[in-house]
Amino acid sequence: MTTDRKTEILRSAIELIADEGYGSLSMRALARASGMKLGALQYHFQTWDALLVALVAYIESQIISAFESGVGELGQASVREMIEFMLDEHVGTADGLFSDRLWVQLWAMEQVEPLVSDLLEDIYAKFLAELEIKLADAGAALPRGEALALLGMLEGESLFSGSGRRWEKDRRSVRKSILNWIDERYGAF
Repeated sequence: MTTDRKTEILRSAIELIADEGYGSLSMRALARASGMKLGALQYHFQTWDALLVALVAYIESQIISAFESGVGELGQASVREMIEFMLDEHVGTADGLFSDRLWVQLWAMEQVEPLVSDLLEDIYAKFLAELEIKLADAGAALPRGEALALLGMLEGESLFSGSGRRWEKDRRSVRKSILNWIDERYGAF
């Protein structure tokens, strides 16, 4: 999908967004963070949109890769395994590059970058579709509604008890509560 240099640039973009906020991401700032001139960056990503498409595609590929190496095939995972994966603070890489600091910034970026919104929704759609199937198999009356409610609960978990948040000290008990609820409601599905 990407060359090594492109991957380094995309990782620099992720670090920039996570550390300084999405507002700090520009082609010039990314060139500086990547240790290159703007023209060299534009050789790899000719436009802002090309950079955003590559960035979200990279994030998606890393999430899928992490899921497959940690959990297995998406279609074979249980509801609990899917939820545990999504609750993992360091989804995507062994070094925690995709921490909840990044996700908060990506959610904010979605509000001002329609392209990012569309691309991130595509990532969610894959998990949502599989979760919906699992919930239907578990006998949920409204599997799509429950799948969306679960995704909302998981996203809210990091907003309220994620890194640096007011209730971060409660994160472990929040995670345990969510998983207990999943076990009670869906069992082995």
